[in-house]
Amino acid sequence: MRHLKKKKIGSGRNHGRKLVRALAASAIIYEKIQTTEARAKVTRSVVEKLITKGKSETLHSKRQIFAALPNNAAKKVIEVLGPKYKERKGGYTRIIRIGKSKDGMPKVQLELVD
Repeated sequence: MRHLKKKKIGSGRNHGRKLVRALAASAIIYEKIQTTEARAKVTRSVVEKLITKGKSETLHSKRQIFAALPNNAAKKVIEVLGPKYKERKGGYTRIIRIGKSKDGMPKVQLELVD
C-alpha cells in the first residue's frame, strides 16, 4: 500500500507536534515568523486549516481551535482572523525566501496575507 508520507519535524512524534503547535501559535499572534523552509511548509497547512475553521462560528469549530492552540492565539483566530478572511476562499499565508541560516538551511518568512 502507498500510505501518505508526512514530513518529519523535530526529534520524535511528540516533539514535532509541540513544535508545529508553537510555530502555528506564533504565526497567528505575530502574523509573521522566520523559520526553516520545511517547518514553514508544515506550519502553513496547520495555520490555514485553523483559519478556515475560524471562519465558521459553530461551537464545534471553536472547540477544535481551542484544542489545537493556546488561548490567546485561539481567540485571535475566532475574533480577528475569521472575520478578516470571511470572503477569501483560501491561501491565507505566504512563504518568502530570505536566504540561508548559519548552518546552510534555507530560511523563510511565513506571513499572513492582508
